[in-house]
Amino acid sequence: MRVTAIAKARTASEMRILDDMHRLRARIFQGRLSWNVRCTDGREYDEFDDLAPTYIITLSNSDSVIGCARLLPAVGTTMLGAVFPQLLRRGQLPAHPRMIESSRFCVDTECEEGRVDGSLHVATLTMFAGIVEWCMANGYNEIATATDVRFERILKRAGWPMQRLGDPSMINETRSVAGILPADAVSFKRLRPAGYHSAIPALGKKAA
Repeated sequence: MRVTAIAKARTASEMRILDDMHRLRARIFQGRLSWNVRCTDGREYDEFDDLAPTYIITLSNSDSVIGCARLLPAVGTTMLGAVFPQLLRRGQLPAHPRMIESSRFCVDTECEEGRVDGSLHVATLTMFAGIVEWCMANGYNEIATATDVRFERILKRAGWPMQRLGDPSMINETRSVAGILPADAVSFKRLRPAGYHSAIPALGKKAA
């Protein structure tokens, strides 16, 4: 299992990975979670995919996409600001140049590789560590995100507690909440699972 970051696909392999990522999003968000998302030909996209995001992607040993997240600078257009302002105090995200927004996070926890009884799936921890690693490598120290209260408990269980940006609110049938997560060396060390393997640029070196 390994984690990588793709901003713009430059090879056929990266194009295939991004295509598989959109398929995973459709399976998880529309299929498993029954979210009202736009899917075409078994792939989930939205308008935020048109804003040149960076994708953090975890691949299995057989190169299947088993985890993904989308990162966009918080000082630009974000899901929190444009879609979920009701989760924010006064309806505004306290954005700054060192804050990134993470959205469309999902993991195929049914994948046998990395499944550990009684513990979080290794792919989930790999995604957490990969997001933090990329943030540190690119000058970000805070991550803003919207999630549900169930996943908020998973973050706390992993040792990555979220600082809420507002009170929980019902969105469709989901009790949702927005918050800030730290992106620092302490968090990375705590989240990184045993055997963590990354293709993200070395810490402290900004990606081109």
